[in-house]
Amino acid sequence: MYRSLLAGAAVALALSTPAFAASYNTLSGETPLVIAHRGASGYLPEHTLAAYELAIKMGADIVEPDLQTTKDGVLIAMHDSTLNRTTDVESVLGMRNGGYKVSDYTYAEIQQLTVEPASSTASTSYAGYTPSMADPFKVPTFAEVMAFVNAHNSAASDDIGIYPEAKTPNSTAMNQQILNEMKAAGFDAPEDHAILQTFSHEGARELAELQALMGMDNTIAALGYARLTADGFGLLDATTNTISLLSDLALFADGLGVSLSGSAMNADFIKAAHDLGMTVHGWTFNKSDRDAAYAQYEQWVDAGMDGIFTNYTDLAVDYLAERNEASPVPLPAGLPLLLAGLGGFAVLRRRKA
Repeated sequence: MYRSLLAGAAVALALSTPAFAASYNTLSGETPLVIAHRGASGYLPEHTLAAYELAIKMGADIVEPDLQTTKDGVLIAMHDSTLNRTTDVESVLGMRNGGYKVSDYTYAEIQQLTVEPASSTASTSYAGYTPSMADPFKVPTFAEVMAFVNAHNSAASDDIGIYPEAKTPNSTAMNQQILNEMKAAGFDAPEDHAILQTFSHEGARELAELQALMGMDNTIAALGYARLTADGFGLLDATTNTISLLSDLALFADGLGVSLSGSAMNADFIKAAHDLGMTVHGWTFNKSDRDAAYAQYEQWVDAGMDGIFTNYTDLAVDYLAERNEASPVPLPAGLPLLLAGLGGFAVLRRRKA
């Protein structure tokens, strides 16, 4: 009876083992995250609801809104501290104080603007896609981005995450406001798939401390450039031009967002971060040619990268899907011998009978 049950279990295990699945050197062993860098910014105007929606439709796991603060204290999705690179502010509002700083315009004023394509490959349309919102290329607030993601997740039974960046200089007031808005929107724990990032390592530490006070536990990522020091691998904080050792960052950060161009960015750096329990997400994967993009993904996924910041969501999703389909998983090491042994036992019983 025991051997009969064991044989059944072994066969069931063999049948339930997927025929194909990729093997990854990520910290979790799972497929790397596809992070929509400013939305599907290679195709549509960046940091717009349309760009986030297209990225989600293409299969992104998580969307990234960079955050700036308006003159009247509203958090908006905007990468630059100025408006002129990505909007029509020059013709609609004109200069303020000799420039176009986000902080010199009110939220109501910024709502009059239209976000324009900033990438050479982006336009205001994408074949086969029609934005679901009435004003797809306005500058959205952080609250609107979260509401959009929540509405999508609810309607589609999906679990798309958000990856907001507190742009520097990020004050305590800004960090607190980001956390307040995230908590109000229901993004306050790792299972909500929310990751907070900033180039300021002290800012990342503060976000971790503020979260603890608020009973929140979102993932914290420190951004920077990989460096090798006499004391080991570190991350350059460009806001202070100082290097933080990975061992120090691991005291408050769960992960790292690292430039692909860092002087010490390699598989050894990623392993050092993994050894400390931190994930590594790389930026920016911005090759629009499929072959060139695939070669770049291959290099860094093989190195163990946990997440891909990409301007071309579809290329990253397609690459990982093809990799998953093309990697056979062997049976557990002892299973063939077990099955052989059980088969022999069954034959023995038949002979004795």
